[in-house]
Amino acid sequence: MIKNKDLLKLSNLIKENKFVDFKDGELKVGVDLGTANIVLVVTDVNDNPIAGLIRRAKVVRDGIVVDYLEAIKIVKDLKEELEKLLNVELIYAACAIPPGIDPRSVKAISNVVESAGFIVTNIIDEPTAAAKTLRIKNGAIVDLGGGTTGISLMRDGNVIGTWDEPTGGHHMNLTIAGYYNIGIDDAEELKIKSNSREILTIVKPVLEKMAIIVKNVLVNKDVQALYLVGGASNFDGIEDLFEKITGIKTYRSEEALLVTPLGISKSCIGGKYGKQHD
Repeated sequence: MIKNKDLLKLSNLIKENKFVDFKDGELKVGVDLGTANIVLVVTDVNDNPIAGLIRRAKVVRDGIVVDYLEAIKIVKDLKEELEKLLNVELIYAACAIPPGIDPRSVKAISNVVESAGFIVTNIIDEPTAAAKTLRIKNGAIVDLGGGTTGISLMRDGNVIGTWDEPTGGHHMNLTIAGYYNIGIDDAEELKIKSNSREILTIVKPVLEKMAIIVKNVLVNKDVQALYLVGGASNFDGIEDLFEKITGIKTYRSEEALLVTPLGISKSCIGGKYGKQHD
């Protein structure tokens, strides 16, 4: 398990709906439009977590915005909630995309963030954002998201390749729903609340498919380590499964859902200043 004090700090801030005092004006925002969740994270100019919010959502599927108006509404609502909490106007933000998606989808994601009231200063691919959070220089970041499996290959701190395949947490939900004869939403709740070996056994075929995807992508690429992030990686024992199939040493991050959003916020460039409300 990869430990990261910034992730733990951010998780506690979100759970307790609190924030960290910050120097007036120097704030950055990361907006993560996921298949299952929309996450907004605020950091200061030194990349320290200040606050964050998570909202369940079904506005994105396989990296594509499928409910544009609802996506805007959720991001705008979260923006306003954070502004009320921090007593500051949040202006500048970065957003992220799965690697290799259609340019039109990239524009749609940035349009959502801008339509919610932000100025987008940077767009980064999701696995690269995760690498920024975990400070990984070499190896492969594997982002197990709600709709896709994203892979980013790092060498000496540089991204030398990215890949994305449409298999993720949603496919686990389908498997859980079928096993227990319950609805998709109930399956999602069960998956979130339990990372037990029983659930791991049920979704094992989906995880094996993800691991095989990773193995095939990285064949003959001299990768020494895999780093699993994303909400769909939150299962005890998933490291062993990936390591067995890929033959590559595998690590899992704590607070896996927040790894990418925090990295997105840290990647926000250009203007960084919000305005204090009167």
